[in-house]
Amino acid sequence: MNKHAKIFVAGHKGLVGSAIVRRLQSTGYDNLLLRSRTELDLCEQAAVRDFFAQEKPAYVFLAAAKVGGIVANNTWPAEFIYENLAIQTNVIHAAWQSGVKRLLFLGSSCIYPKFAPQPMREEHLLTGELEPTNEPYAVAKIAGIKMCQSYNRQYGTHFLSVMPTNLYGPNDNFDLTSSHVIPALLRKIHEAKINAAPSVEIWGTGQPRREFLHVDDMADACLFVMQASQERLDAEAAPFFNVGTGSDVTIAELARTICEVVDFNGALIFNTDKPDGAPRKLLDVERLRTLGWRAKVDLRQGLDDTYRWFLQHRQ
Repeated sequence: MNKHAKIFVAGHKGLVGSAIVRRLQSTGYDNLLLRSRTELDLCEQAAVRDFFAQEKPAYVFLAAAKVGGIVANNTWPAEFIYENLAIQTNVIHAAWQSGVKRLLFLGSSCIYPKFAPQPMREEHLLTGELEPTNEPYAVAKIAGIKMCQSYNRQYGTHFLSVMPTNLYGPNDNFDLTSSHVIPALLRKIHEAKINAAPSVEIWGTGQPRREFLHVDDMADACLFVMQASQERLDAEAAPFFNVGTGSDVTIAELARTICEVVDFNGALIFNTDKPDGAPRKLLDVERLRTLGWRAKVDLRQGLDDTYRWFLQHRQ
């Protein structure tokens, strides 16, 4: 990508979008198109079409999405499927109409079947039933992958997709009703420490295994894929790429590590009446490793970094 080309980062205020902006700026890209939701509502088709027609970005990072953990997905399934379908449909279609050179669509590892073989390979898509707690979100993300594939096939576009594992890091959402597991646990355990609570409740059995990727690694992977030559991408014959670390931990192990980071010495109480979600979600990342990319931030280092950010920005 030319350092002066127009690059639209959709969702630049979110966890992933803000990390992509930091990565692009630190690498010397100086012509970023950034719009808040009040400036450009990506759910509004006409507004998105007019934006692309006027600005004509050369490249697009589609990081905008409605995201959340089990509580949010269970509470607002209609919003999760509608908003994500609307955002990606409007942006991908407008990107084709305006002649965008390359677009990167960010999905999620929840696209895979609940009982997919572990680690999950890209070929496991659509081979079984989805995890019910986030099915609406997963269906929307699968539609985004297929939309990119379909436009490439019919129109010769260069629309790529990456499927990250569970992300965390600076600028995460720490609201307990809508956050993912790491920010939720960091906040709960921090508040337990501040309030001298004897224990912290953890949803589920603590036995499900999860893989976690620092958002700065994710941003690095996104730029890596966008900069890859078309010949290398074609050689992989890949409709999309998994992005992760290739290793996982149990929720109980994660919680204990966060207790160490926060310096909380109380007990962990696992509420087995609450849902666990999928038993395991580990990505096979060999396809992206073959291209030459690997994650760099280990989990403990990333948790320390995220907790420092939380302490500096909490309200």
